[in-house]
Amino acid sequence: EEAFHAGKVKAIGVSNFLERDLDNIIDNAEVTPHVNQILVHAGNTPAALIDYCRDKGIVVEAYSPIAHGEILDNPQVTALAEKYGVSVPQLCIRYTLQLGTVSLPKSSNPDHMRSNAEVDFTIEDADMDALRTLDDRDYGESAAFPVYSGK
Repeated sequence: EEAFHAGKVKAIGVSNFLERDLDNIIDNAEVTPHVNQILVHAGNTPAALIDYCRDKGIVVEAYSPIAHGEILDNPQVTALAEKYGVSVPQLCIRYTLQLGTVSLPKSSNPDHMRSNAEVDFTIEDADMDALRTLDDRDYGESAAFPVYSGK
């Protein structure tokens, strides 16, 4: 907050904060966080937390919109990507954007970066619902990372 008030930083952000964590900050700090970076992807859509943040004026940054790469082989997601004539990453990124979040895909490959930015299409409501309720939280090898494995 001191850095924010001094103009040294433009925004205060948090990561993986739930409603109760944000309430604690809002109730005990001078500045409400501007950003909450949380895990959001098809099959893992914390709608209540996204709505809570929106109501409090907190921007949600959706990290890992491609489910740590594990969603690339999901047949339901692949079929939807084919329906829209896009790649699975493009569909997943567009999904998080349509949720009203800032999508943060990770890539060091310039071709993937360019492709990831080509999301000028709209996912139909029924397909958004299908992605929202997708039951795919198997992060494969990525589950070894403690945040995702519950350890």
